[in-house]
Amino acid sequence: MKFSYRALLGFLPLIILIPMASAKNPADVTLFAFDNQSIPFSRNLRLEMHQPKKHPGNPVMGRGAFGMPDSYGVQFYGSVIEDQGKFRMWYVALDEDLKQWPDTAATIWRAAYAESTDGIHWTKPELGLVDYHGSKQNNLIELFPSPIGIINLKVLRDDEDPDPARRYKMTAQTWWMSREGKGGRGTLAPLVSADGYSWHMVAGVEIQDGRIPVGSILLPEHHYEAGSGLYKWNGMFYITGQSNSGHFAHGTTPYSGREVLVHRSADFDHWQPTAHIAFVREGQYRSFKYGYGEEAHEGISVWNRRNVLLGLYGMWHGGEGWNQRTIDLGFLISNDGLHFREPMTEWTMIPRGGDHEWDQGGLLQGQGFVNAGDQTYIYYGAWDPRPGGIDPGDVYPPRGGVGLATLERDRFGSLSPRDGNIPAEFVTTIIETNSTGAPEFFVNADGLGANSYLKIELLDEREQPIPSASGEYAAIVRENGFHTQINFPADWVAAGVPKQIRLRVSFQGSAAGAGRVSALYLVPSS
Repeated sequence: MKFSYRALLGFLPLIILIPMASAKNPADVTLFAFDNQSIPFSRNLRLEMHQPKKHPGNPVMGRGAFGMPDSYGVQFYGSVIEDQGKFRMWYVALDEDLKQWPDTAATIWRAAYAESTDGIHWTKPELGLVDYHGSKQNNLIELFPSPIGIINLKVLRDDEDPDPARRYKMTAQTWWMSREGKGGRGTLAPLVSADGYSWHMVAGVEIQDGRIPVGSILLPEHHYEAGSGLYKWNGMFYITGQSNSGHFAHGTTPYSGREVLVHRSADFDHWQPTAHIAFVREGQYRSFKYGYGEEAHEGISVWNRRNVLLGLYGMWHGGEGWNQRTIDLGFLISNDGLHFREPMTEWTMIPRGGDHEWDQGGLLQGQGFVNAGDQTYIYYGAWDPRPGGIDPGDVYPPRGGVGLATLERDRFGSLSPRDGNIPAEFVTTIIETNSTGAPEFFVNADGLGANSYLKIELLDEREQPIPSASGEYAAIVRENGFHTQINFPADWVAAGVPKQIRLRVSFQGSAAGAGRVSALYLVPSS
């Protein structure tokens, strides 16, 4: 696979769609240690995945007081982005009417908003937009037409759209009514907004009793839980969601249980009827009843890193009855926007909490990823799928909140020598350069020092050393850091920058086994 800087120019707005907070020298290309397409060749190296730590103050945003729209549930099938100098969150609010669901209208599910200056301490501003029990002193966002029931939503900021009224885009799961007027099966509701507070359904979509009539839906007539992930890739909008091939007539291969289905649109208003199955777990190639096995719950929430997508999915652990079903969160990567894979098979990134903890039983993947200084923030939600949780007498207990898990910046995984006495190295994929000048290179690494260092060389596309940036002219890195510059000789470009290069990174020194590389970053010349 080749990365093209020229192709990446078309992706420049994507760093704005889901920004990296406080990013110093943001990279145009990121080669993560766990990405075996970006780093396809290695010897004597092991991959270690790093599980984030749950914040001790979790949930960092909890349910509201009695009488508020989210008094019974804060469902983080939502989004967090860093925007306009603050962290902005959209989520689904539930009140006491949850106890009557599904007998009540779909509109017990309401879209709400919160914000923060640091990503840890959150407030729910009184937006004054939506009447709730006779008052507009609440944090509900405005949806037109209204009312519309939304159970799952994702938001991105799209500065590429020339229409300021469409600056923000939301995809949500709502329900469609059958031709007999009965509700409801899941489908897509796409909305746009100028400010993230007041939202309008795209043209041509009608609403009746909080649902979409079948003649107005944008996707084929199948059950699709459409609000799991929203991203833009190579000029197209993509959504991920939960489906199963038994319901989706266009599926070509049968799988068991929940699977991740991707739909796409060129303009956000018109969505293609064909779809792609983006991810299924290994066990789903075997036959079992829906809900009984190891399945992929609710699609993929995506972090767009320009040349690569990172994502969370629900690791559904099935059982014969609901009281035996639980959910953890797994980790995925994609290099093409369509095919997702696990860097480490069946690795749990964020485990559910134990009984009596706020996140007991099951977790939800919100689309909330932010690099804040030297930390990576990952937001997630909670839902115990067991009826009543650990109290079977309470069918619909209060649910949710928003949790925060943190990593050292971009250190999702690392490569390090298996045996410090044997040469250890890796070689990257081909990278296409801007031949008008020299690109800059950076490394995210730790465990380095006087006796543990990295030797980094530039190679041509055929893996032949570039003489002025290899051998005795290789770059040496002894400094630990999240974004340490790799310094080649100043005159290495004198003979001209090759259009295609690779990097070779070797672990050196008497304590070479201590070194760990988490990522390489490349920024083209200006």
